Amino acid sequence: MRSLFVRIGVLGLTLLAGPVVPATPAAAQAAPPPTVEEQRLDKAVPREILERSGFDAVTLRFTRALGSAHSYAAARKVVVRQGSALWKRAVDRAQGRGPAGGDLSRDDDRPLYWARLAMTREVRTWEPSFGLSDGQRDSLLGELERNSRGQTAVRYPAGDRLKRVLVTGFDPFTLDRDIRISNPSGASALALDGTVIRTAAGPARVETVVFPVRWRDFTEGTVERVLRPYLKKVDLFTTVSQGRVGRFDVERTNGAWRGGFPDNDNIGVTETVPVADPASQPQWTTTTLPYKAIVEADTGRFPVYDNTSVTEIPAGGTQPVVRPDGPTEGSAARAGGGGNYLSNEIAYRATLLRDRLGLHGVLPGGHVHTPVLEFGAGNTTEVTDPAFVRNRLDIIAQVRAIVVVAVGA
Repeated sequence: MRSLFVRIGVLGLTLLAGPVVPATPAAAQAAPPPTVEEQRLDKAVPREILERSGFDAVTLRFTRALGSAHSYAAARKVVVRQGSALWKRAVDRAQGRGPAGGDLSRDDDRPLYWARLAMTREVRTWEPSFGLSDGQRDSLLGELERNSRGQTAVRYPAGDRLKRVLVTGFDPFTLDRDIRISNPSGASALALDGTVIRTAAGPARVETVVFPVRWRDFTEGTVERVLRPYLKKVDLFTTVSQGRVGRFDVERTNGAWRGGFPDNDNIGVTETVPVADPASQPQWTTTTLPYKAIVEADTGRFPVYDNTSVTEIPAGGTQPVVRPDGPTEGSAARAGGGGNYLSNEIAYRATLLRDRLGLHGVLPGGHVHTPVLEFGAGNTTEVTDPAFVRNRLDIIAQVRAIVVVAVGA
């Protein structure tokens, strides 16, 4: 086992972790193997993205710092501090602050994703001489996830001078289909975090967080845990994810159904969305974003649609039916406008939380799907190209413009 050595992220190096500290065998438990998501780090593309962005140095520093921790308390400090620093570095890079750290475009969200996975793999497989219990390891992983996703960094200024906006994004996904994938919703979150936008209703401060593409985290309530402290404080929120090719969609209706598509750990789940107090759980929730104003505004090069379609099992029926104009009375959800994957689920959970907090008629909120971020024609191997960068920048700019319209409306 690796009591004296720790693996350095994607570089595959080892370092002496410091003087031996007496172990506590009763508390120590064997480290689990890397997850399916973390195992992709061994492929060439993640290594190239980390090296070309300079984020390989981040994972190296983290491994060294973790290896120098000689107690659980010290390890926790390392995880919190360096997880927060990773989020800040990614935001600063996306917004043009500090060194570019390589030749990848600054707006690229992938260095954050792969660096976080390198760090979680270190924690997951770390076997320090002082020993870790399963609970302690899970706690370290949870702290790393929250701090490196901006979930502990949401800050709004006091007073009423600025409107308050909360925007969420997602990690890249479908990586077994194409491991080069970037997620424009995550890139938009990095570009918008902490910025002040000018709207028809006055200036607005935007804070952002990013969520994993994993069913398990949603089952464990990560969406509600992160959003609940802020929904009564903000003036508008929108969850954002990557959707269809060549178009934005404002999703009118969200459904309480998981369709089973595999997540980033290649786990698929088919069931009713599990939430607290399922007895009062509705089959459908609706957007309160000003969708008419958003659709009618000139926000960028991609068309924006008010998407009203859903898939339901009608009351008394047994087979799914597509309804272009929304659900019928008493029907069971099988897909919201945004489908039945985690983008629909974050929209459902966020709007259900809004409603359970008594904010349905008060707080504008809902889900926006961005276009699929596409590489340039003929590029099937390179991690970036001019068209890929241009497409991502245009999507980010249009997400910002949509938020400006929504706040102003």
